[in-house]
Amino acid sequence: MKKYIKIARPDHWIKQLFVFPGSLFALLLVPGVLVSAGMMEKIILGFFSTCFIASANYVINEWLDAAFDKYHPTKKYRSVVAEDVKKEIVYLEYAALTVVGFILGYFCGREVLFCEIWLWVMGILYNVKPFRTKDVAILDVLSESVNNAIRLLIGWFMVTSDQLPPVSIVVAYWMGGAFLMATKRYAEYRMIGDPELAAKYRKSFKMYTEELLLTTAFFYAMCSSFLMGIFLIKYKVEFILLMPFIFLLFCYYFHIANKPDSAAQKPEKLFKEKWLMLYVLFLIILFLVLLKVNIPQLEIFTQLELIQM
Repeated sequence: MKKYIKIARPDHWIKQLFVFPGSLFALLLVPGVLVSAGMMEKIILGFFSTCFIASANYVINEWLDAAFDKYHPTKKYRSVVAEDVKKEIVYLEYAALTVVGFILGYFCGREVLFCEIWLWVMGILYNVKPFRTKDVAILDVLSESVNNAIRLLIGWFMVTSDQLPPVSIVVAYWMGGAFLMATKRYAEYRMIGDPELAAKYRKSFKMYTEELLLTTAFFYAMCSSFLMGIFLIKYKVEFILLMPFIFLLFCYYFHIANKPDSAAQKPEKLFKEKWLMLYVLFLIILFLVLLKVNIPQLEIFTQLELIQM
């Protein structure tokens, strides 16, 4: 059964950690929300619900992409491509992961369950004909990266369903995911090194070039940074000091994407990028410090009065 476990990609569950910032934002922004044993139970169940739904999407992805993955330098060694994987077991696995994911989501509340269903539907739209948004340039990135925003909503609703999260941070999360996905496409395209072969592996590559992928990634980075800035400064002006370091994070990720056999192709492996992880840790510490510090001089950025000449 090892090959069937592998196509569910449990090693990719680390990506589902993106649900936790949603929980953190809810705890910080919604008055009267306190950590309790019941909340912790919902957070744990919600996290694993998201993991199972993501694995269901991975299973159907690998099964339907087998005919294309054989043109990829490394994906051609995946179980579905290289081994005798039975269709009946694959679909049974897909159904089982979906059902378990929905059951766990149900125990987290109606809102979490709705988001898990939404995440599952996005897997169908992304992978299954006649939709198969992954074959259309630009739409492939936007339709997959919206899963990032869904994860944020799941994390938020695991903590509270009394209020909705700010639109600015939800869309910023989406655009941040789009940046990661476009950068992943860019790193893949460069690694394959042959536009014709790249187009056989991924149909959207027929319409992409390195320049277009870089340009769109830059656009998504600007959108994410702008909206993140609105969100942070709206709730605490001291967070304006965090923004230059967030800009630098995007720039450093561009640097990683240009490395040979870049980890940007496999975001689940990014934890092996030691300097990136240290920098993210620094950003978290800086965020927590600015959360507690008040700098009255920065209030000038929130004043509405015009400067009199």
